[in-house]
Amino acid sequence: MSRYKNKEILVLPEVYTPAEDSFLLVEAVLRELRPSDRVLEIGTGSGIVSACVKERASVIATDINPYAVKCARLNGIDSIRADLFNGIKGRFDLVVFNPPYLPSDKKLNDWLDCAWDGGEDGRAIISRFLCHVQDHLTESGRFLLLVSSLSGVDAIMDKMASLGFIVEEVLSEKYFFERLTVLKGRVANKSRR
Repeated sequence: MSRYKNKEILVLPEVYTPAEDSFLLVEAVLRELRPSDRVLEIGTGSGIVSACVKERASVIATDINPYAVKCARLNGIDSIRADLFNGIKGRFDLVVFNPPYLPSDKKLNDWLDCAWDGGEDGRAIISRFLCHVQDHLTESGRFLLLVSSLSGVDAIMDKMASLGFIVEEVLSEKYFFERLTVLKGRVANKSRR
């Protein structure tokens, strides 16, 4: 079990245990959330972010890890198994993602590795997310993306801008070996691709 904001969250052994990154994202989401928002959380893990959202807005969560999907469901979260946006239909007012962001050249050995392994530069999964998120945002939709100094925040912000997003840093905290930052993105113009 993990506790945060008076919530008790069950965490299965094959699922990422909520930590500083999870808690920072929860804070950013609660600041950004509007009661009318339809929310999609990608990479829900235990479901802690969605658990903090579901009392204030409509939320659905996804994860590639089947144990995370089971864990989120046990924590009362509507959750489906998906690789990022694969199989996701419709548009959302707010998309939230705490991606695997740690640089690694290790071969993935188990489901828990999927929670942290961001590829050689830590941006492999983030890049895939950024290339598809606009297709799942409403006209006034926005997204929150948690990133680490270990994966190059400036490079991620540049990628977001190159894809036509207005980028804003909404929260940031320094920890022993990294700085975690929550970035907000929204479409720069009203026209859709």
